[in-house]
Amino acid sequence: MARTTTTPAPAAKAPKEPGRLKQMYQVFQMTTRYDKTAIWWLVGAFVIPTLLGVALSLLLSRDNILGLVLYIISGVLLGVLLFLIILGRRAERAAYSQIEGQAGAVGAVLKSGLRRGWTASEMPVAVSPRTQDAVYRAVGRGGVALIGEGPRSRTQPMLESERKNVSRILPNVPITFVYVGPDAESTPLYKLPTKLRSIKPALRKPEILAVSNRLNSLGRNGLPIPKGMDPTKTRAPRPR
Repeated sequence: MARTTTTPAPAAKAPKEPGRLKQMYQVFQMTTRYDKTAIWWLVGAFVIPTLLGVALSLLLSRDNILGLVLYIISGVLLGVLLFLIILGRRAERAAYSQIEGQAGAVGAVLKSGLRRGWTASEMPVAVSPRTQDAVYRAVGRGGVALIGEGPRSRTQPMLESERKNVSRILPNVPITFVYVGPDAESTPLYKLPTKLRSIKPALRKPEILAVSNRLNSLGRNGLPIPKGMDPTKTRAPRPR
């Protein structure tokens, strides 16, 4: 009796990652959907340097074909660079606007939005189990920043309590309160990294590391803590 052999079915191919241009187009679509003024910033960022390159080529290299071409190319390349820079910043702002007001939003910014000079954890150091208001802690050139997520009237006592904990082991380090919430005087979520960088420098690099290590010894209070969200993975709400 003939033996029949079966060939294994080919493994399903993994979904192909979108190309770089397609990713940029998706970011552009998301940004302009949530930030209506972004399109004008992006157009200006590309058109103005390009026109400047053309103007300089006509003024300085009208009789030199090579100089004419180089000035125009330089203007276009500068326009592309500015376009990409502004697109990145506006896309970040649009992404943060989608999660603003949600528990853990500050943690998402601290995880992905901080620049050099500041370190922080996406996990809060204190949280209210009833209201989900939270306190986050960042360390940088400006000392220690305690960030309250929620209405100021509710987060201020939490910040004062955390200030006492920090001052107990670091009595000479400046502590700054930052409020991120629905109050008019609070810092908007997307401006949080800028707010931290604007704090007057008080520590040197070695001191930042030493302060961070000392603060890690404080631990956390054991309350349920909402984990920060990654704004790059936030999905846009479906239109109704």
